[in-house]
Amino acid sequence: MQNIALFDFLEFESNDTGKIKLNSDCNDLSLKDDNLIIKAANYIKGISDNRKLGANIFLKKNIPIGAGLAGGSSNAAATLIGLDKLWNLNLDYETIISLSAKLGSDVPFFVDGGCQLCFGRGEIVEKYNSIFDYGVILLKNPKISISTSDAYKKYNNKFGSKLHDECEKINLIRNDLRINGFNELYSSKENIKLKNDLQLIVEEENDSVKQALNLLSNLQNCFSVSMSGSGPTCFALFKDVNKANDVFAKNQKLFYKNGFDAWVCKFINNGITFL
Repeated sequence: MQNIALFDFLEFESNDTGKIKLNSDCNDLSLKDDNLIIKAANYIKGISDNRKLGANIFLKKNIPIGAGLAGGSSNAAATLIGLDKLWNLNLDYETIISLSAKLGSDVPFFVDGGCQLCFGRGEIVEKYNSIFDYGVILLKNPKISISTSDAYKKYNNKFGSKLHDECEKINLIRNDLRINGFNELYSSKENIKLKNDLQLIVEEENDSVKQALNLLSNLQNCFSVSMSGSGPTCFALFKDVNKANDVFAKNQKLFYKNGFDAWVCKFINNGITFL
């Protein structure tokens, strides 16, 4: 997993009501107990054993909802870290990681962020010291959102019976990643083929994913394309963010003409940041 420079912003303020109050500039987002920010706040308050702790939280949303870009997961991790600091709880790292794993499989990644190898359900993370300086162009149809749980269920129903037969192969791949990593790819002049298993399901049911991948694969100087997470966001990789910006400028009207929101981002080496 890799952090990119596309951020939501969270503001935290103590209150004396003992309640967690969440507001946002995004009207399409639930602000109730099903929101991962509220869940994270209740988890960390629960282990503090202080019912008087309260917080007013404001979310400025930039990462699109249901996009396969882990906006909810990153906000959950930010809430754990932010409230630990706001309430002066001084929780140890292992406790933060344990709480984050309960919130979601990819939440632990965002505690440290950067580039990490992720195993298990995604909650077992190993820091990877990458030398990546890639630029990335993202495309997403704003009218389409994907449920991560639905995508996993559909994949499991179709391919789940084959997974146990591939355990040995998967372990070999994991060990190869630990030993050799990806750094040699950075100097490669060849295109890199990325594989996202969920793409097999999501692309079949969503024309916008097919269209986005087709547009991205035809961009000049792009060396790899894939769907992000459970989709529908798709991305193209470039050797650096300057090349990505040049290509974006030349194709921005084309992206919007085909109904896509589009972004240019660089890779970053950190997770949650205080401003």
